[in-house]
Amino acid sequence: MSASTQIAVLLENDVLVSCDETDAITVEGNFYFPEQNLKHRERFEESGTHTTCGWKGEASYYNYKREDGTVLKDIAWFYPKPKSGAEQVAQRVAFYVGKQGLKIGEPSVDAPKI
Repeated sequence: MSASTQIAVLLENDVLVSCDETDAITVEGNFYFPEQNLKHRERFEESGTHTTCGWKGEASYYNYKREDGTVLKDIAWFYPKPKSGAEQVAQRVAFYVGKQGLKIGEPSVDAPKI
């Protein structure tokens, strides 16, 4: 049996969320991670921003407060009550990879955990 590969959203060397790559799903080119896998959940706060997707429903957004106090606005989104047919995104969170320095990668053993 081979070891599972971890996938993560990284902000510089900080891991915001990670999971086994088989637990992440891809919808419309975005990775959705199990929400319970967020690191330092207390740094994520709902922003009050909402958008609507025709087939997934209303999305809510998270701001993220870095350790230095800097707030990254609307860095991630989730669907609190996805529409019928979009249940796969329930209890999952996606990030704006490529914006605000976010990238997808493997969490390094040496990377600091924020």
